[in-house]
Amino acid sequence: MLTARDIMTREVVTIQEDASVEALAKLLEEHRIGGAPVLDRNGALVGVVTQSDLVQRSRDLELPPALNILDIHLFLETPSHFKKRLEKLLGGRVKDVMTENPHSVAPDTPVNEIARLMSSQGVHTLPVLEGGKLVGIVGKLDLIRGVAHPGNE
Repeated sequence: MLTARDIMTREVVTIQEDASVEALAKLLEEHRIGGAPVLDRNGALVGVVTQSDLVQRSRDLELPPALNILDIHLFLETPSHFKKRLEKLLGGRVKDVMTENPHSVAPDTPVNEIARLMSSQGVHTLPVLEGGKLVGIVGKLDLIRGVAHPGNE
């Protein structure tokens, strides 16, 4: 049975949480990757940032949906959620736009479990952690390659 260890990319391109969004965009373009793990100053995984995060940041600000009943405005989004969206839109650092506390897998996680996690959680980039240390990353393409060429592990 194929596992994360068999299909993961071992040379992981990472970015520091204090890096600028511009540096992130250049990194993703230069390495032609869809996302990267985000590390703190001690090298610990603190998030994942993807092309989707940059696309979401680039769109126009949408005000929270609201209902108007008898001149009373009832907002359908909590202030904290709107604040988080606003910070993501206006933030200039990777830590402002990344997804915190990302899903991750262990090296011995079976490929079918990785596929289930990607599908059910809507994630496309999964860091592989061993003993709390980043040892690889599994992206959609890694998963597809593993399924297409199961004997090449």
